[in-house]
Amino acid sequence: MPDRRAGAKAGLTRERVLDAALDYVDAHGLPALSMRKLGAQLGVEAMSLYRHVPNKDALLDGLVDRVMETAFTGLGAPSGDDWPAWLRAFAHGLRAALIAHPGVLPLAATRPVNSPDALRMSEGWLAAMRAAGLPLGRALDIVNVLATFTIGHTLAEVGQTPGHEGSEPDLDQHAAELDPAEFPNLLEVIATRAGLDFDSRFTQAVDILIAGYAALPRP
Repeated sequence: MPDRRAGAKAGLTRERVLDAALDYVDAHGLPALSMRKLGAQLGVEAMSLYRHVPNKDALLDGLVDRVMETAFTGLGAPSGDDWPAWLRAFAHGLRAALIAHPGVLPLAATRPVNSPDALRMSEGWLAAMRAAGLPLGRALDIVNVLATFTIGHTLAEVGQTPGHEGSEPDLDQHAAELDPAEFPNLLEVIATRAGLDFDSRFTQAVDILIAGYAALPRP
């Protein structure tokens, strides 16, 4: 049996707590997460965790922050007129991080990212986009639209997040029930996979969104 009091003194940090929580949610799903179970995974008493995350809400916010940190490490800020390429990297980096941690998707869709580091990062992005000639409101709109689209698309792509398996069946499971005379197009989709390539759909949609914003006149 691990010595949990010793574990609390053995290098436990906020980052280690959040990484362990991410691992737990990836394996068991968000509904299963509790401070007690997380403490057991780390080999410490649950009370030890409160030194690093003051409550369960702070833990959930921290999970979102940790995934965003993973998504945007090395992204930097746009420089000059390269903001469309920067936005593509922003969207694809966010999607990759969310696919790697699907259990956090419900949190990413519902909890704002307002940590001090996230706010400083957002401030840098907005300042760089304004320096490139974009109005402030439009710059924030572009970032928010791409983030919202990316989270929603990835949630649909993943389908069932950990802990929520066994819900509604997908289209393929309905194939035997579909009448070819009534549903020829849907059956062709099932047979050919036309329109079901998430990678190409995401890439094309992101490019269209960015191109649309880039084409807007600047004041």
